[in-house]
Amino acid sequence: MAYILALDQGTTSSRAILFDEAGAIASTAQHEFEQFYPQAGWVEHDPTEILTSQLACAVEALGRAGALPRTPGAPTDRSSSVGWRDVAGLGITNQRETVIVWERATGKAIYPAIVWQDRRTAAQCEALVESGVEDAVSARTGLVLDPYFSATKVGWILDNVPGARARAERGELAFGTVDSWLIWHLTSGQRHVTDVTNASRTLLFNIVKGEWDAELLRIFNIPASLLPEVVWSSERVGEVTTTLGLGGVTIAGIAGDQQAALFGQLCWRAGEAKNTYGTGCFLLQNIGTGVDGNGTGFVRSKHRLITTLAASAEHRLEYALEGSIFIGGAVVQWLRDNLKLIGSSAEVEALAASVPDSGGVVFVPAFVGLGAPHWDPHASGMLIGLHRGTSPGHITRAALESIAFQVADVLEAVQSETTPLATLRVDGGAAVNNLLMQFQADVLGVPVVRPLVTETTALGAAYLAGLATGFWANPEELRAKRQGDVHFEPRMDATERAERRGRWQRAVERAKGWGA
Repeated sequence: MAYILALDQGTTSSRAILFDEAGAIASTAQHEFEQFYPQAGWVEHDPTEILTSQLACAVEALGRAGALPRTPGAPTDRSSSVGWRDVAGLGITNQRETVIVWERATGKAIYPAIVWQDRRTAAQCEALVESGVEDAVSARTGLVLDPYFSATKVGWILDNVPGARARAERGELAFGTVDSWLIWHLTSGQRHVTDVTNASRTLLFNIVKGEWDAELLRIFNIPASLLPEVVWSSERVGEVTTTLGLGGVTIAGIAGDQQAALFGQLCWRAGEAKNTYGTGCFLLQNIGTGVDGNGTGFVRSKHRLITTLAASAEHRLEYALEGSIFIGGAVVQWLRDNLKLIGSSAEVEALAASVPDSGGVVFVPAFVGLGAPHWDPHASGMLIGLHRGTSPGHITRAALESIAFQVADVLEAVQSETTPLATLRVDGGAAVNNLLMQFQADVLGVPVVRPLVTETTALGAAYLAGLATGFWANPEELRAKRQGDVHFEPRMDATERAERRGRWQRAVERAKGWGA
């Protein structure tokens, strides 16, 4: 039996998932890794731990698949694991915007990975806005000037690591998002690449022309010698050279996690949308070739949503509107690690369901500012509406509701620019929470549809690799295999929906600018 292996390198954990020809999960492995917070608003990872955790997951996933029957009804052979000959292709999906700078000669990072959540360059972004360059940057990239994106993070490393800028000018250093870092090491430094979706998140890539932009490099003072080659999301880019059971496997799919999820949800036509509930939440709507009414470029949002490149198997530039929420499932981690209200993330639904509602408690989890549609780096977390009867269940329920309310804010902005959605497709770790999904349908007033396989980020990377290697013949074959969706229909009446949304929005206004 042949498989496609997907490496899913996320913000808090690395995972590897092996998919069979039906798109079903054959085996999986996952490792959490450490989060570092050197200062308020700073978030870092150890690049070596990212790499080793991801490689360990790949080995474990192959080993676990080896304990499965190789054909339906056949006896289990536990003596051997799945090897590289059983893997038709490798797809990689990754946390986006997180930056790593490393030495070309040794492959060693010169500074910890600066994570997409990190806000240390907020003042620099504000200065760039005041200088009047934001419109020019947005016209090329579809993005806003915010520390969320990669360029100012790269500049910070070059300016704060002794000798780094001079070394970069001499061509001694390489920059990449996490996909580039993994591929560099998987190919022993033979391939320094990224795909169009990850490149489109750097503030350095012109998404109209599909190339690195000299004017953007000048604005952010980034040497071109640092940059990876940009490839399509679905194409053969190299072979794995490690000796961990993957040697010779073709790397053929690359996409940032949210674009991978959009592809894995089969949202390939203009107007189709999904929301992923991960560490953050990310709502993307496919807008196709994205040409504006004048035929001169991509559609730009009127509500500070992002226009980004979508993953495509067609080797052409396709676009999506995106609303990014910084704290989604991470609020559950916060309940577990900071408040100690739960012992594991799996306990959150039961605790939230122990009360009929939030008891008037509203939780705005703006721990690292607010993303779309507010884009306020100075917003601060807020928990209000407390009273003597407030219990851990009320706080937990308010935390889950905060995820759904943020998604509703973004969807409202998206729908103001496009046609209303008939349904919202959902995926990601928190999408398995039935209480959250029902509340999401209630506050949106539209059905929420959850696929049988909620790991659509990894599935999207697998699809991209499988199409490039011929494992799957064409996209239509993938649509034909889709089945088992679960539907959540809205139950809340319009009056209650408006009252709950109004209370939430008043709380958000209080949270804005709190840390300025």
